[in-house]
Amino acid sequence: MNWEQLLSLKRFGDTQKRPRIAQDETRLGFEVDFDRIIFSSAFRSLQDKTQVIPLSETDFVHTRLTHSLEVSVVGRTLGRKVGKVLLERHPNLVDLGYTFNDFGAIVAAASVTHDIGNPPFGHSGEKAIGEYFKTGNGVKYKDQLSEKEYQDLIDFEGNANGFKILTESREGISGGLRLSYATLGAFLKYPKESLPKKPTNHISDKKYGFFQSEKEEFLDVVQELGMQSKSTESHSFFRHPLAYLVEAADDICYTIIDFEDGINLGLIDEDYALEYMSKLIHGINRDKYYALKHTKDRTAYLRAIAINSLIDEAVSIFLNNEEAILNGDFDKSLLDKCKYEAQINDIIKISIDKIYRSKEVIEKEVAGYRIIADLLDVFVTALNNKFSDSQSNFDKLVLNLMPKEYQTETANLYHRIMQVCSYVSRMSDSYAIKMHKKITGNII
Repeated sequence: MNWEQLLSLKRFGDTQKRPRIAQDETRLGFEVDFDRIIFSSAFRSLQDKTQVIPLSETDFVHTRLTHSLEVSVVGRTLGRKVGKVLLERHPNLVDLGYTFNDFGAIVAAASVTHDIGNPPFGHSGEKAIGEYFKTGNGVKYKDQLSEKEYQDLIDFEGNANGFKILTESREGISGGLRLSYATLGAFLKYPKESLPKKPTNHISDKKYGFFQSEKEEFLDVVQELGMQSKSTESHSFFRHPLAYLVEAADDICYTIIDFEDGINLGLIDEDYALEYMSKLIHGINRDKYYALKHTKDRTAYLRAIAINSLIDEAVSIFLNNEEAILNGDFDKSLLDKCKYEAQINDIIKISIDKIYRSKEVIEKEVAGYRIIADLLDVFVTALNNKFSDSQSNFDKLVLNLMPKEYQTETANLYHRIMQVCSYVSRMSDSYAIKMHKKITGNII
């Protein structure tokens, strides 16, 4: 893979090249990507989607939206730091007009979208959709779908759903948000289809990155960027190099900030903050730390220094392995190769024990399973009955609640089901609860 091709400014539908040197420096194409994402309805819904503590009543716990914004800030810094060195190594990019800010803008835009496809109720939302089709009422559709189509459903993936949101055409709107292909490439952490599942231990094979419904869009992007194919038997590619930085930004934020949330909520003893985060920090000023009077201020101080330390480490690993990354030979995440791997794993283990398995989290996830299953059942049934001209009055009423953009008439069962999955996945936590009350008659 080569950087000139990987930094493509092309957008869906372009018939002419978009040379970097011809860009308006006051609003670069990669910055336009970020703007379009921020103003999208899919991004707005993240303000009421679970990050760690579902539907928490406290005002400082992160939602998907605040988490995504923080990841984008870290990603921007990672991109700029890496970009500065890459331009020294590849002066031809300077001649073409690229600056280190381009790298920062691409990574920031891809980072701010990294959770845009996640359903309500956190990662349990993905599992709830999958289990509806694997063991719930949706299993009846198995024999009517191709193997890959069915795998898309039973292993519903937020990353693939995110790619769908960013690229899906609707009537009058071609190419979704029409982001640059460089940003879309950096977004694709897992540039493969759902089958075969985890064919290797390479990090890019851990999950999958597109549904069968967006296969053509995916192939268009990876071919334009010159991403290296991994398999002739399936649509599977090595990552765009900047996807490693997007992943690192996410890993840094959820490792440190989820831990911070747990401390501020009282789920984790504050003593753990100094004990574990100080292991990521060289030369902590303990006088300054103890001079801070409030727990939130002390943990914020440690969090800021720890994040900075991990940023520098991720940048160093990326630059030391640039050739291997470009060749597809770098098979782990950046933080899995860092000198703080043991300390990071210790922090994650505490977060799992104290936060992710807390009673409040489990209670809300249990409710989420039931809510999502019921929503899928009602809307998939109604849409299929409409197609087969066997609608009940209830089906007709239900579809009046569903936006018309998710009711495109199609004889393809897979596409009808995906329309419903797309609709449910884009709901915020509160909206999903509200809609569930409507369809179950619990409106009092």
